[in-house]
Amino acid sequence: MDQKTLREHEAKCIQENPPGCTAGCPVHVDARALAAAARKGDWAAGLAAFRKTVPFPEIIGRICDQPCRQSCKRGEVGDPIMINALEKACLVNGGAPLPRSAPLPPKAARVAVVGAGLSGLTAALELARKGYLVVVFEAADRSGGGILAIPESKLPRKAIDDDLAVFGQLPVEFRYGAAVGESLSLAALADEFAAVYLATGPGDDASSAAGLGRDAAGSIAIDPATLATSHPKIFAGGSLRRGRGDRSPIAAVADGKAAAISIDRLLQGASLTAGREKEGPHATALYTNIAGALQLPAVPAADEAGGYSKDEAVQEAGRCLQCECRECVKACEYLAHYGSYPRRYVREVYNNLSIVMGIHHANKMIDTCSLCGQCAQLCPNGLDMGEICREARRMMVERGKMPPSVHDFALRDMKFSAGDPFALSRHQPGHETSKWVFYPGCQQAASSPHAIRKAYEFLCTKLDGGVGLMLGCCGAPANWAGQERLFRETVQETEKNWRALGSPTIITACPTCFSMFHHNLPAAPIEPLWTLLDRIGLPARTGAGIKARPLAVHDSCTTRHETALHHSVRSLLGKLGHEIAELPHNRETTVCCGYGGLMIFADREVARKVAARRTGESAADYLTYCAMCRDNFVRQGKRTFYLLDLLFAADAGITGLETIDYSQRRENRSRLKRELLRDLWGENMAEPQAGIKVIIPDDIRQLMEERMILAADVATVVAHAESTGDKLQDTAGGHYLASHRPASVTYWVEYSPAGDGFLIHNAYSHRIEILY
Repeated sequence: MDQKTLREHEAKCIQENPPGCTAGCPVHVDARALAAAARKGDWAAGLAAFRKTVPFPEIIGRICDQPCRQSCKRGEVGDPIMINALEKACLVNGGAPLPRSAPLPPKAARVAVVGAGLSGLTAALELARKGYLVVVFEAADRSGGGILAIPESKLPRKAIDDDLAVFGQLPVEFRYGAAVGESLSLAALADEFAAVYLATGPGDDASSAAGLGRDAAGSIAIDPATLATSHPKIFAGGSLRRGRGDRSPIAAVADGKAAAISIDRLLQGASLTAGREKEGPHATALYTNIAGALQLPAVPAADEAGGYSKDEAVQEAGRCLQCECRECVKACEYLAHYGSYPRRYVREVYNNLSIVMGIHHANKMIDTCSLCGQCAQLCPNGLDMGEICREARRMMVERGKMPPSVHDFALRDMKFSAGDPFALSRHQPGHETSKWVFYPGCQQAASSPHAIRKAYEFLCTKLDGGVGLMLGCCGAPANWAGQERLFRETVQETEKNWRALGSPTIITACPTCFSMFHHNLPAAPIEPLWTLLDRIGLPARTGAGIKARPLAVHDSCTTRHETALHHSVRSLLGKLGHEIAELPHNRETTVCCGYGGLMIFADREVARKVAARRTGESAADYLTYCAMCRDNFVRQGKRTFYLLDLLFAADAGITGLETIDYSQRRENRSRLKRELLRDLWGENMAEPQAGIKVIIPDDIRQLMEERMILAADVATVVAHAESTGDKLQDTAGGHYLASHRPASVTYWVEYSPAGDGFLIHNAYSHRIEILY
């Protein structure tokens, strides 16, 4: 991932864009933070948020005309927030403000400000804080300009004096009674000072004296972004720019700030225009979902003149929607787990990939993503963290930076499924060609081998032209693990076997297999089993033993875009007599069950949270059409039925609570292949050689399941220890402790002899390689 790609991904996440109120405010007051503080009664924090961008808080807090309310999202579901009333409440209750930071070291340049109204005073204050020597020329005998005409009841003179007292600490000189005209021309000021800011109001005598250029209407030509005029050293703003009728106090302050930035850039020799697109009021790109928000009116103040009481302010602040996007984070337990949002995660991924030496802190975050794509569906701009994490994994593998133990178990399981114990490719018995081929998938065969066999036999009776059978793994674990070469090799092997059968239409029972083939075998016609069954009909006596009930459908994340599949699943349930209950996120916005992307192997805690959240969304029993989704939900104690079982194994007494451990899953695959070869093709496959006998109590078996240790792994360790003598003995208890590292993981087993076998007392694993 290069810098350009990083920026493109970052730009899609809009979480860091300001809320509408802040973007619509000429000086970008963080009204969201102010309201959040007021909601908690933290007036000091609210005042701090206000003072951060407002140079004269005592004044503006009482007279602001609140243009921000026009952009308030709450206005779409009730009245906009009374932001100025909350600002005033923070002023009244916020206590003594913290001292402002000291100005920067003095600079040699001197700047003239003409006019001591809000705009001129703001420019003078901002420039003085940057270290410039400022001289303010004011025709009247005091500062304030138009705000001096505001009634005392609304704007006490003490508030003005308190705010303007700051100039006593800054290098600012005030010259009152100094009207710019014939005796004091702008041209002379421009000669004497490094720059001039003209903020005299809508009169034009001063500008005429300086010979400033005019626009078509006869007003001074002022650049709206920089406030520059035709004179290279003179800037102009305030009501002089906006017109006599515009008396917006906050807009005047914004002009003063903009002028100070332009003058500073001019004197620094920098561009006046670069990076100023979001200066002043603008539309925000932030998306805020207001679905479900109640219509709420503004809280009235009992004392309209005095403003809100503390309780009233807290109530009004409570109406604030605290606008943010986080649509993906709200729906995804994985994104929520790491406490931030995709824009920051993208940076972390980039930094993680850029590390040459040192600790790769983001490895676990990268490896835990389910790669399901829900975030792209929910994001207004389609940002896909799964796409980013998948590419990061591929790069980590390519550079040798992927910890091998993270996906070791899943990749070994894939190797098993793609190898002799399970892999198979045959035409239908009695046929030499295949118009169709059934590809059930390795996980479906591991969970429901009986139903897989019944489904295949049913297809053979219903479809003409021959229905072949292919057993194997589609390569999803390698794809998810970033093992691109291994994935391509697996797909190529599948394609070779498919072509050897005559390139038939592939019928997939597994949603992930469908997705993998759909995207990586473009030449192959593919159809999900469910759409096919919906079209050709169901087997006889379907649903026997399963009482009709409401079933909450969990759609598989790997086929979120397959609308025909979604329809057929629901159609099949309807034909079985079941009522359909829809979950909050379904179809194209469905969530992962916690297995996808190998999440369950990278971070079991997050995978459990994902599954627990999903299974808690409905009191109804669940229905999945992916075996791994079913198994994950059952581990959470949720009664979940697998659609294939409802169709082809309903008479087997299924309860929706059956659990199958990893060792059983492997055995189920091997047994299915042996039985199919024997019963359908009349071929005998050698039975597995009986190895060392291990006795595993139920509690230890459960522990091994949690630690992803197979019975075969334990047997291998014991066999190795017994054949080599590499073991330790606890002489007090008589137990042996042995280890073995067949691949990337070291397994430890505590055991003791028991009759003709060995009793297992404990088992664990780690990735540390022990050197003797």
